[in-house]
Amino acid sequence: MSVQFRDYYEVLGVSRDAGADDIKRAFRKLARKHHPDVSKDDSDAAETKFKEINEAYEVLSDSEKRKKYDLLGENWEHGANYSNPSGGGAGGWPGGGDQGAGGGYEYNFGGSTGFSDFFESMFGSRAAGDPFGGATGGNAGGFSYGRPGGQARRRGMDVESDLMVSLDEVMNGSERKLQLQKPGQEKLKTIKLKIPKGVAEGQILSCGGLGGPGLNGGGNGDLLLRVRLERHPLFRVDGSDLHFDLALAPWEAVLGASIDVPTLTGNVKLKIPSLSQVGDTLRLQKRGLPLADSPDKNGDLFVQVEIAVPEEISPDEEAHWKKLAENSNFDPRA
Repeated sequence: MSVQFRDYYEVLGVSRDAGADDIKRAFRKLARKHHPDVSKDDSDAAETKFKEINEAYEVLSDSEKRKKYDLLGENWEHGANYSNPSGGGAGGWPGGGDQGAGGGYEYNFGGSTGFSDFFESMFGSRAAGDPFGGATGGNAGGFSYGRPGGQARRRGMDVESDLMVSLDEVMNGSERKLQLQKPGQEKLKTIKLKIPKGVAEGQILSCGGLGGPGLNGGGNGDLLLRVRLERHPLFRVDGSDLHFDLALAPWEAVLGASIDVPTLTGNVKLKIPSLSQVGDTLRLQKRGLPLADSPDKNGDLFVQVEIAVPEEISPDEEAHWKKLAENSNFDPRA
């Protein structure tokens, strides 16, 4: 399978020395344009574009993933030369070949985990517990036990990969079809995966027996899918709570207003008190995500006030602002 290199900096439209804040701003701007919940373009092309943007941000916003990506660049296929903090290699497992309970067992998901083939090849299937791929050889997470004749049964290695999950799937649960190709197989096998309502960032979804093969009669390992929540252009996730930045015009903050605020289940009216200040936080109860341990209950949505200033004003508006400045006793530096 031929996998093409992806330039994540180009996807986000930022320079290679861009700081974390620049990367975040670029993501938010592009995500608002292409995310299905926000974009006016509901085509498949827009959804595909958003997935590319989300994947680029997943890598460039993570210091260790970005370090590996920058180090390897277009030579990413030679990732075995990379060493991550846990001591493992990258990209594949040393030893080569199908080694049963040992290293060298790598999957192809055909992009069905929500990440591209390139991402999966660079950051995908790995020994369980290793964040970037690369088992240390030997049993690498499997186990052995005695067998007559001196041979040891060895349980297959557990294989771990990332799975992108949308906030809509967290809200409602879903059933996903994943494509899975083990070493030596010519065709992708389709498996069904249930994503439970309330699933959380970092949670492991286990597919029993779909890991590396055992040796000498040992059982297969498991396929462990680690949940990565899709970044949303409007909401930040904190456990089961959501956070949303609400931009107000200066007069709305001063006089108060009734504003339509987006939630994952539709807009709701929120009353903004008069004389609201930047950083004030309003709480919408039970408008967050389902709780992982009690999916029939929801967290909250916290709305934080921001004040937006127009980039341009007309001569008539300028005259009104000047008149207000002349008549107001307010001194923000007092």
